[in-house]
Amino acid sequence: MNKAVILVGGPSRATRFRPLSMNLPQPLFPVGGKPIIWHQVNALSKTPGITEIILLGLFEAHVFKSFLDQCTLEFPKIEFKYLREFALLGTAGGLFHFRDQIMHGNTKNIFLLYTDICSAFPLTELLEKHEQSKSIGTIMVKKVPRELASNYGCVVADSEKKMALHYVEKPETYVSDLVSTGVYVFTTEIFKLMSEIIEERSKELSNLPKKAFHDNFGNIHDSLRLEQDVLQKMASEHNLGIYITDTFWRQIKSAASAVPANAEYLMQTQKSNPSMLAKQNPEGPTIIGSVYIHPSASVDPTAKIGPNVSIHSRVSIGAGARIKNSIILDNVVVRDYAAVINAIVGWNGKIGRWARVEGNPCNDLNDHEYVTSAGVKINSICILGQETIVKNEVFVRSSIVLPYKEISSDKHNEILM
Repeated sequence: MNKAVILVGGPSRATRFRPLSMNLPQPLFPVGGKPIIWHQVNALSKTPGITEIILLGLFEAHVFKSFLDQCTLEFPKIEFKYLREFALLGTAGGLFHFRDQIMHGNTKNIFLLYTDICSAFPLTELLEKHEQSKSIGTIMVKKVPRELASNYGCVVADSEKKMALHYVEKPETYVSDLVSTGVYVFTTEIFKLMSEIIEERSKELSNLPKKAFHDNFGNIHDSLRLEQDVLQKMASEHNLGIYITDTFWRQIKSAASAVPANAEYLMQTQKSNPSMLAKQNPEGPTIIGSVYIHPSASVDPTAKIGPNVSIHSRVSIGAGARIKNSIILDNVVVRDYAAVINAIVGWNGKIGRWARVEGNPCNDLNDHEYVTSAGVKINSICILGQETIVKNEVFVRSSIVLPYKEISSDKHNEILM
């Protein structure tokens, strides 16, 4: 029997996803027509032996109740559960704290996934590689351009034996172009290893002066980091297998990164479930490429939509409007002849006639930040927070707008508080 744990973080963790996470937890934000976390659940449901999926995080339980109720209906053969951490326990600390519940029922393997990633999730292949390796754990890695590698956890590997030799989290200098994707599978021996790490830490602290011991005592059991504490030890002991994926993968850290993730998932849906996407017909709007339109949305027949567009519930798109490479959230109104390109329009927003909301595309793996270290706004996706109103004939270019703003004049490369 196999189980899966998805690390969903907490309300104070996804600050880079603002202003979108101010209204909805990042794991539930829709990309490709579904919540980010749904894509992981869907992939896990197709993986052999998965009987239980656990969401682990710091959110209050009610936050995920509706989502988990829907998952129970959609994936009836799998049991769903939410476990709430009582404090910040570290990326591995929560896993260790709930080890008895995770191991309950003769668990053999445990998948561990971060929620802030976009991927095809080839989990069956990962499991096969893991069982061949005979190691405690196997990490899914991907080769990235050398200049981007230091943004991720880097893995130095024995390419013949498919084993990790060394793991470094975001190194200052180049170490390897194989990076962690945030997808793992472990045997239950991982908990024994974690226990050994905690015991070693206790011994080290016992040799400290009295004051230093008391200052650090709370960290012995409360905080355990997956990357720095666990994976580094596994790699050094040659107990961490690797599976190199060539499927699409990217992180979803900033709000802007939701747009390329949306495009990736729409293209995958075009191959796996094309009936979910909008189709061109003589009486409807012009559809280009992969487009998701919620059944309750109203799109004028003269509008032009796509590629890479998600239009959500109760949205109204006016005559002659142009939507491209964008996410339009619930209850948005886009008036006649308006354009939304490389952008996210937040819930209940209104885009006036002949208005233009446009950002710059971010198509590479680099998760573009909005602001440089000097505090200067850089060109990126345009993000409009909840209930933003853009007046008629106004041009909003590569800007970030916090919720409940009315924009009556052109804005370029600004953050509107």
